Amino acid sequence: MLCYAMLCSVMLCYALLCDALFCLSSVLKSLATERRGLAVTKKELEETQVALEASHKVIAGLTEIGLSMSKKIEKMMVKKQQVRANHVECHQKFQARIHEAEDSMQAQHLIIEALVDEKDSLLQTIHGLQEANNAPAPFDGEWEEEPEEEEIEDIPLGEGEIYDE
Repeated sequence: MLCYAMLCSVMLCYALLCDALFCLSSVLKSLATERRGLAVTKKELEETQVALEASHKVIAGLTEIGLSMSKKIEKMMVKKQQVRANHVECHQKFQARIHEAEDSMQAQHLIIEALVDEKDSLLQTIHGLQEANNAPAPFDGEWEEEPEEEEIEDIPLGEGEIYDE
């Protein structure tokens, strides 16, 4: 009986040992599968990290280009404002010159009118004096008008010849 009990106990230990080995084998298979999964995940992580670093480099380059473009745009805006200010100043100067010329022309016109009036007055005085002295009139009141200035013909470019003597 002792042998039978020992045999049963050995068999029970053997069964337990087999179950433990089977469980251990399952755990080892599961660990091997998990290890392969982790290796794939690690490889994907490394690839993602390389892509992320490349992306950071691209972003840094684009940021640098953007900053450079911003500076250039700012310089162009300043230059545009300067050009606009210069244009306004030039326009104001030309407007002042135009007004000055108009004022001068108006003053000259008034002077010409005053001279024409004075000429008419002098002619009347001369005519009155000649009548008072019974002198013959050197002119009959009709004045010869000065000939108009000849118009200068525009010579189209390339048609006129220049002679050096």
